[in-house]
Amino acid sequence: MKKTYDVNVESFMPLIAPEDFKNQFPMTPESEDAVIVGREEIKNILSCKDKRLMVITGPCSVHDEAAAIEYAERLSKLREKVKDHFAIIMRVYFEKPRTTIGWKGLINDPYMDDSRDVMEGLRRARNLLIRITSMGLPTATELLDPIIPQFIDGLICWAAIGARTTESQTHREMSSGLSMPVGFKNTTDGALDTAINSMIAAKSPQSFLGIDPHGKVCVVKTKGNPYAHIVLRGGKRPNYDSVSIREAVGTLKKKNLSQSIIVDCSHANSGKKFQGQGIVWEDVINQYLNGNSSIKGLMLESNLCEGNQSISCGPENLQYGVSITDECISWETTEELILKGYEKMAGATR
Repeated sequence: MKKTYDVNVESFMPLIAPEDFKNQFPMTPESEDAVIVGREEIKNILSCKDKRLMVITGPCSVHDEAAAIEYAERLSKLREKVKDHFAIIMRVYFEKPRTTIGWKGLINDPYMDDSRDVMEGLRRARNLLIRITSMGLPTATELLDPIIPQFIDGLICWAAIGARTTESQTHREMSSGLSMPVGFKNTTDGALDTAINSMIAAKSPQSFLGIDPHGKVCVVKTKGNPYAHIVLRGGKRPNYDSVSIREAVGTLKKKNLSQSIIVDCSHANSGKKFQGQGIVWEDVINQYLNGNSSIKGLMLESNLCEGNQSISCGPENLQYGVSITDECISWETTEELILKGYEKMAGATR
């Protein structure tokens, strides 16, 4: 008998059920508190109950847990210093979308050698999230694979749907059932319509195929996510300027959608150069201080050291604290930007 299915499948590797996985790596009480408090802070900022700005900062992608923990320890101290005006959230990204091929992130390829040990990647990701949130530090990530949230979403305070997946029906449906606020990025050409359509879909009840906590394939029915919002990341040109933000607010208002906007200081807004992030940061902070209350937060791609490096040299030859994906600003620059922004905000309220 000729085979007509799974013709190009090499093998199937069963995953542990999400519930069993969570029992193996349980959250600490401190971790649970950090997630609950972090989500509440974000919701209050998005709904204008909290006048502070969100600052989502951290590595473009996590590839070294030791460096991520060192960054988290520094960020946790800074969060406490600036908490009157900023709600700081650590960017902890484990999945990387690829236009063609390349390293897909810690979960998909934790050893960075194309061995694709996803189970080990999930263990590392969950353990790292537990350690970071146990410091009292809220976390943010991009969710790419629709199965992954069952394993880690209880440890995430804010989620992004990236420019390449904002148009995906699968990600819109998934977002409608996520437990945290979700930001949809505009597409790589800069268009807002796709992200706006995603917001509408995510806010609505949906039914789709997924897995339950026991790992069983089922129909997932959702309530809809009331905290879907837009993230401006630039496109063919930057879109962090006051004119672009005003246009985005006007479009959102016409659609009766949340006019809460987060600005990504990296990606196309900075020309994909780490040196440009500070320019975007200062401009957006000034817009906020000049009365643009639709601005609710900023994103920075930041690591212990500036720039980036190629993974092609081999994992054993990588420089500590340097990104292996997009360029990042250094910790020193990150701290300087946030403290200067804090001083401006404090001065404006005196």
